[in-house]
Amino acid sequence: MGLLQMNSRKLKVISAAAGASAVVAMGALTAVLSEDSGSATVVSGPEMTLGDTTTIQQASTIEKAASTPETTMAVPEDTATPPDGFR
Repeated sequence: MGLLQMNSRKLKVISAAAGASAVVAMGALTAVLSEDSGSATVVSGPEMTLGDTTTIQQASTIEKAASTPETTMAVPEDTATPPDGFR
């Protein structure tokens, strides 16, 4: 019985070491194969450009929202009959 326990423990340690090694290897490969240069590219033109200007509407043309939304009673489209014991 002691021999089986020792083999099981060794197997767990070896499995944990192999898993940790795989994680380290994946991290190293990700770092090596990553194409990120590490620095941001700054594009500068001859002058700064701005977006289009928006205009504000007059308060008299803005409609107020309804105090309660207009909703209807939801009706399911499925007309299946429930099995016995569910109604």
